[in-house]
Amino acid sequence: MNSLELLKTAKVEVSPETFFLVSLPHADWVKLLENPELSPRMTAPFMIFRDKWEVTLLLDEIDFGTIRHAVREAKTEGNFRLLSFDIELDFNAVGFMAEVARILAEAKIPIVALSAFSRDHLLIKQQDLSEALKFLGRYVGELC
Repeated sequence: MNSLELLKTAKVEVSPETFFLVSLPHADWVKLLENPELSPRMTAPFMIFRDKWEVTLLLDEIDFGTIRHAVREAKTEGNFRLLSFDIELDFNAVGFMAEVARILAEAKIPIVALSAFSRDHLLIKQQDLSEALKFLGRYVGELC
C-alpha cells in the first residue's frame, strides 16, 4: 500500500488533554529523576526522549503543573493537542508521515511529528486543531 492508501485506512484520534514540550539540560533531568513525586502519572500519555543535546519531555497540563516549579529554567512550549494515527505501520511503510506533513504544510499548519513503535502521532497547536482536522479529514478513514 502506498502512503495515501494507508492514510485512507487510518483513524485519527485527538487526545482530550493539552500538552507541553519541555527541554531540559541533562543535569536537570537527573534532578527530576531523584524526585519520584515529579514522575508523570501513568494514566496520561507522556514521552521522554534523551539525545546528546537535551532531554525532551512531552507532558499533559497536569503533569507539567506538577514539575513546573522544578524546571523553571527549562525551555517550554505549550498548548499542543496530540493527534494519533490509529494504524499499525510496518517498518517498511514509506512516506506515511511525509504525506501527512505535506497535507498540513499545504494548509500552512506547523506540526511536531512523533513516532512510537507502531504508530505515528502529531502535536498540533490548539488554535490550528480544527483546520488540521478539516484538511486531514479529506484523506483519512475516520476522525475521532
